Amino acid sequence: MTLYERLGNDVGIRTAVDDFYERVVADPELTGWFEGVDMPQLRRHQTALLVQVTGGPVEYSGRELAEGHGDLAITGDAFDRVVGHLVDTLTELGVSGEDIGQVGAALGAHRDEIVTEPAPAG
Repeated sequence: MTLYERLGNDVGIRTAVDDFYERVVADPELTGWFEGVDMPQLRRHQTALLVQVTGGPVEYSGRELAEGHGDLAITGDAFDRVVGHLVDTLTELGVSGEDIGQVGAALGAHRDEIVTEPAPAG
């Protein structure tokens, strides 16, 4: 069984994405990155991306992660908060710790494409 199937196929992933974005945009430390964003479109893109990377049938056709996030000055702290909201979402949906770890590893592999704020000197 693929991770896509264990997450509940399209319906399960869409549910997770919806809950995830509700948490993220309600977070006062993250909401600024989403002002003026077409959230329905972002949710569709995120669902398609997650379906594909978890072994589902959808082929993601959005921008590359670095291109989509490059001008947003996303900090490492913000990235970590977003991942935390995703972990909380998946936990509340009853996803196993092992599967959450796989999703986290997939996100972590793309951290450098998303985090664009330079590391502090020191």
